Amino acid sequence: MIGRWTSRIPDIEEIRPKGFDDFEVRLGDMMRGERATLGKSLLDVQRELRIRANYIAAIENCDPTAFDTPGFIAGYVRSYARYLNLDPDKAFEQFCAESGFSTAHGMDAGASTMRKGPRPVVTAAYDPFTAPTTPFAPAPESWLSRVEPGALGSMLVLVALIGTLGYGGWTVLNEVQRVKFAPIDSTPAVLSDLDPLRPATQGAPDTLAARDAGVTTSSPDALDRLYRPQALDVPVMVARDAPIASLNPDVLGTFAGVADTADVAVAQADGAAQPNSVPQVNVGPVPELELVAVRPAWVRVNAADGSVIFEGIMNPGARWVVPALEEAPKLRVGESGAIYFVVNGQHYGPAGPRGTVTSNLALQSDALTQTFAVADPSADQDLARTIAELETPVVAE
Repeated sequence: MIGRWTSRIPDIEEIRPKGFDDFEVRLGDMMRGERATLGKSLLDVQRELRIRANYIAAIENCDPTAFDTPGFIAGYVRSYARYLNLDPDKAFEQFCAESGFSTAHGMDAGASTMRKGPRPVVTAAYDPFTAPTTPFAPAPESWLSRVEPGALGSMLVLVALIGTLGYGGWTVLNEVQRVKFAPIDSTPAVLSDLDPLRPATQGAPDTLAARDAGVTTSSPDALDRLYRPQALDVPVMVARDAPIASLNPDVLGTFAGVADTADVAVAQADGAAQPNSVPQVNVGPVPELELVAVRPAWVRVNAADGSVIFEGIMNPGARWVVPALEEAPKLRVGESGAIYFVVNGQHYGPAGPRGTVTSNLALQSDALTQTFAVADPSADQDLARTIAELETPVVAE
């Protein structure tokens, strides 16, 4: 007997990758996705729907035990679904299917706000946002944890600075308002002394005689002098510059003991010496120095520190006064034969040969008078013409 041997191959379940439709989309995932699309948090939904955030989290988790009153669950679910632009009825049906919640009649015990069995004791410090059912809410922090040690030092420094500024301002204000009395060097003197009772006592004998005779006479001027204020009768006049006015230049100062002009003249006539005479200045004024151009020439004058004092083209007849400086300035001329120097009205020069450039020429009166000779007008017609124009008087029309 020939038998057939057959090998049974077990069926191997083929594992395929799951697609989007293979996964079960729960109500909470759909609601959280819609809420994320709107960009709302649980606190934002609580603020807009007036539903507590722990109730919103319970709806998304399909947890009906988090509600205190089961009769309000349907309204909360529908309101939240309508807020997310979902079908309220389908959302409530899916909530009931996933959570096993079923609505009860209004007269049933399950729909009542009172639940059978022991209820949890709610203490005064209970906060639904910090309950274990809402893990998204952070735990409360004490006020000591929000205090930084560095801030305490800054506050102390600020308080010390404010106190210092306040005390300084108060001290300055008191010092400004304080009145100080200083003694006067010269005592005030009474320039006029008037006796207020003198007019009343001038006719004293006649008055006594008339009173003995039984006749009473009174002068209006006398009564007026008696009842006039004393400040008007004795004026006190004090010069404001009394300490300065009391100084005598003949006794104090540099010119103390100087003789009068007449005594000085007599002493000079007699040939006697003059002790303590008035000091006199023996140094005369610095001679004036000018630059005169007889033909167009470029001129530049530099100070000792290198700064430019004057620079430009001097036309025929132009004059420029050299300022008196501590150090003599330097002159540079493009046309040396066109520039002359005038010292106290006398012309010297020219600065150099005609058509040459002269540099670093010190503009000092003594050095120029020793270096250059007196200019000869006959040797330079332009110089003679310039001098003639300067000496020609101007006739007013």
